[in-house]
Amino acid sequence: MDKELLIKKAKQVSEKAYAPYSGFKVGAALLTKSGKVFTGCNVENSSYGLSNCAERTAVFKAISEGKMDFSELVIYVDSDILFTPCGACRQVLSEFSSDLKITIISNKDRLETTITELLPYKFHL
Repeated sequence: MDKELLIKKAKQVSEKAYAPYSGFKVGAALLTKSGKVFTGCNVENSSYGLSNCAERTAVFKAISEGKMDFSELVIYVDSDILFTPCGACRQVLSEFSSDLKITIISNKDRLETTITELLPYKFHL
C-alpha cells in the first residue's frame, strides 16, 4: 500500500479525535500484512488514565477483527511538535510485531523508525 494513502487516512481520522483536554488530535493508520488498514484516533477522558491513544485504538480495532499481522503504522499529530508514541502504546505495538515500520508526522516534522528502535527492551514473559 502507498504510504501517502496511510498518511491521508491517519490525518482524516485525527479529525475525529476527542481531545478537549490536551488539544492534540492524533490519528493512526495501521496496515496489516494482508493489506487491510485499521484507523484509530485518541479519545480523552476527564479522568486522564481512562483516555486511549490513537495507536492502541487502531490495534484494538484490528485485533477485534481477527488481524494481528501488522507491517506498518502511520501516526499523525495535528501539532508543530513531533510526538512519539507513549510507553503503553510502544509495549502494545511490540506485542504484535517486532519488525513494525512506523512513520510519525506532525505539521512540521517527519520521523521514520521501527518499534524496535522505539522500544529496544520490550517487556515479555
